[in-house]
Amino acid sequence: QAKECNGVKVPIDTSKPNPNEVEFDNLYLDMNGIIHPCTHPEDKPAPKNEDEMMVAIFEYIDRIFNIVRPRRLLYMAIDGVAPRAKMNQQRSRRFRASKEGMEAAEEKQKIRQEILAKGGFLPPEEVKERFDSNCITPGTEFMDNLAKCLRYYIADRLNTDPGWKNLTVILSDASAPGEGEHKIMDYIRRQRAQPNHDPNTHHCLCGADADLIMLGLATHEPNFTIIREEFKPNKPKPCALCNQMGHEVKDCQGLPREKQGKHDQFADTLPISEQEFIFIRLCVLREYLERELTMASLPFTFDFERSVDDWVFMCFFVGNDFLPHLPSLEIREGAIDRLVNIYKNVVHKTGGYLTESGFVNLQRVQMIMLAVGEVEDSIFKKRKDDDDNFKRRQKEKRKRLKRDQPAFIPGGQFSPQALGNRSSPQAICNPRQAAFEMRMHDRQNSTTSSSPNTSLTPDGSPSLGGGIKRKAEDSDSEPEPEDNIRLWETGWKQRYYKNKFDVDASDEKFRRKVVQSYVEGLCWVLRYYYQGCASWNWYYPFHYAPFASDFEGIADMPSDFEKGSKPFKPLEQLMGVFPAASGNFLPPTWRKLMTDPESSIIDFYPEDFAIDLNGKKYAWQGVALLPFVDERRLRAALEEVYPDLTPEESRRNSLGGDVLFVGKHHPLCDFIVEQYKTKNTEPVDIPPELCHGIQGKLTLNDNAVLPDQVVESPVPMLRDLTQNSAVSISFKDPQFAEDYVFKATVLPGAKKPAPVLKPGDWEKSNNDGRPWRPQLGFNRDRKPVHLDQSAFRTLGHTMPRDRGMPGMYPNAMPLGAYGSPYARPLMQQQQIPKLLSNLRPQESWRGPTPLFQQTPQRTAGAAPLLAWNRMLQSPNQFQPAQYQGLGPMGYPQRPEDRMDRGRQV
Repeated sequence: QAKECNGVKVPIDTSKPNPNEVEFDNLYLDMNGIIHPCTHPEDKPAPKNEDEMMVAIFEYIDRIFNIVRPRRLLYMAIDGVAPRAKMNQQRSRRFRASKEGMEAAEEKQKIRQEILAKGGFLPPEEVKERFDSNCITPGTEFMDNLAKCLRYYIADRLNTDPGWKNLTVILSDASAPGEGEHKIMDYIRRQRAQPNHDPNTHHCLCGADADLIMLGLATHEPNFTIIREEFKPNKPKPCALCNQMGHEVKDCQGLPREKQGKHDQFADTLPISEQEFIFIRLCVLREYLERELTMASLPFTFDFERSVDDWVFMCFFVGNDFLPHLPSLEIREGAIDRLVNIYKNVVHKTGGYLTESGFVNLQRVQMIMLAVGEVEDSIFKKRKDDDDNFKRRQKEKRKRLKRDQPAFIPGGQFSPQALGNRSSPQAICNPRQAAFEMRMHDRQNSTTSSSPNTSLTPDGSPSLGGGIKRKAEDSDSEPEPEDNIRLWETGWKQRYYKNKFDVDASDEKFRRKVVQSYVEGLCWVLRYYYQGCASWNWYYPFHYAPFASDFEGIADMPSDFEKGSKPFKPLEQLMGVFPAASGNFLPPTWRKLMTDPESSIIDFYPEDFAIDLNGKKYAWQGVALLPFVDERRLRAALEEVYPDLTPEESRRNSLGGDVLFVGKHHPLCDFIVEQYKTKNTEPVDIPPELCHGIQGKLTLNDNAVLPDQVVESPVPMLRDLTQNSAVSISFKDPQFAEDYVFKATVLPGAKKPAPVLKPGDWEKSNNDGRPWRPQLGFNRDRKPVHLDQSAFRTLGHTMPRDRGMPGMYPNAMPLGAYGSPYARPLMQQQQIPKLLSNLRPQESWRGPTPLFQQTPQRTAGAAPLLAWNRMLQSPNQFQPAQYQGLGPMGYPQRPEDRMDRGRQV
């Protein structure tokens, strides 16, 4: 974390060794996972405008960079135009977001009027335009502005941050087609195929999507780590009406706000907890998988890398972004374990693996699917039994609680807590609201207890109109959605196809069509993960999946895709995924196609649509029944309005590419500057020896960042870069023939990381009944920091012997010396660094050079930064270039405020 001194943030020197005791080479940022929480956060106040959003994104990237500290490459990838298969999911998400946002606004307004009518108190309604997160889509002005801001941010960091000094930075903005994580994977695949690639490169990918784990495994890189936000459920959120904590909108009573602090100084602050991050180490996951998937007595040679590919493929059946999951396979019911067990039983008969470098052997897959189909009926019956048992236990629990509970138990933040609860107690928020709810609860209890059959009017007074009908015993359970399929009863397949597809289950031709589309989808998804996009136009044309038992005769189904397909243009994609409510991001004549009743494509934009819960409980888990977009009809309608585009809109509607940035200290800088001086318009190859083995083509960029040219700030609160020394140029990955196959293998020369798991991680009875604990952190040889007896004797001999010296614990004895008459008190804490600095010249300790004084090395087994070394390290040691006047959010404001200072001692 960056420290703050006198209201100014002191930057962290990221050129120093990584405090996580591992050195990463490449850091890849899936930027959409950063953009969304920065633009509309859930646990803190939203930014007031677009400028604050951009600064929040910059700070988030800084935070990740401070943790990872890459030494070779930083790759930022923003989602561009997605393949057609992904656009269906994007369309569903955006229509839902628009519908839910409008419903929430209507509900909020309704509750607001009810509270004010009862005389409640609410702060005045802010006249603030709701941020539509749908603008985070390629082709919008927001994404175009974001690309400009990131170019400025990269140039600023390359000029001022010592940790960026020798870094190559690649920005793939929203104009470059492809999803962010798949652009990253495509880069890794193409670099792996180059002769100069280092097979022991340590990759770190930042993103929260679960499919990043599968993508990381698919690279077969031995050193691949994922960094993601630590998920903390049930974070407190302020009420959207009164901005107070402790209740939701539907429970708001409109009570006056409690005084926050002695002088109400904390009135507008929310309890914000700093976001923490976790590492997912895929080399450890590979150890678990190796143990899980290793099979003996196979009729063919066992290859762990091939079995990992099969495992990734089988996970697609449980669900992904492009296909609905099979009805019989639910991940929460242990579907992955079930698939692995079936795979290990059937693989002896298949004669080989299911996949090879992203291509599927359908004959072998058919054997797996039919084996799942044999147990489908029992899966559905077990699901029903488990669900009934759960409901029965919940009902018994409610009865028990109702029987045993005292007359009144305070709820919410005042509810009793179990002894030994490790979670820290929450600060009391809005006690007046809680007290009001308790009084209302007590009032209702006393009224109903005095006359159990007397009904209450809305104002709380007893009614003489008769008694209330007695509730059923389980009426406090939530209503269950109607299930017309009843998969646990005979005839489930007939009902499923009739309800979901509106066809008869005996229609063999239609079922065959659904299965063929699903099989094509499986082949497309695996190819997408291992080779890149096989077709930009393919998509699964149904809302539901077939049954596993329907996968008969799939071995002869074609699995090839049309070649030479092209992605949509950005504005075309917006027309394919946006609801009419988000039409303000489109040109006026294009927007009219969404709302005009006479439009030829008006049926693509329904104002309301059904959501099929499909056996689930919540609407967000259901299936949005939206019409699929017909590409030919869409393009025909857009031909008429294309001439209406302005030059700026035409620019945003064009497809772009990646941009490479380096600073003046980078070996490639002079080479790029020379290209601009000679005005070479032909693409040139990157000399791999100048760029850590990275290869690709460079071409001159029209809007390049050039040395000694001012880089204008697109954010008014941040200064222009008047003394720029960074340079940018267009970059293109190495190109291969269309039928080239990237091999899914570990590269020659790759070193397998040292194993982390111990025998006890598998056999709990080992180690005298005490299970081994998995290694935490990256350094397997790390020892806890402590002082032994000799260290305390040294302190005892060196410290002043006057025993009355004040200190934090003046009477405490050293560890291990309790009861010893020779124990001396510890001296004041602030004087220990001075003591150690006196010891150094006398050479009374001569240990290894502290890590922070060593040159950065790429070995993961570096010695840990011990406590004494940390004490020696001054908190203000960073490059003179970082001593600048810092403006809002810790950013430099004016170049004239710079001051050259030396290191503080």
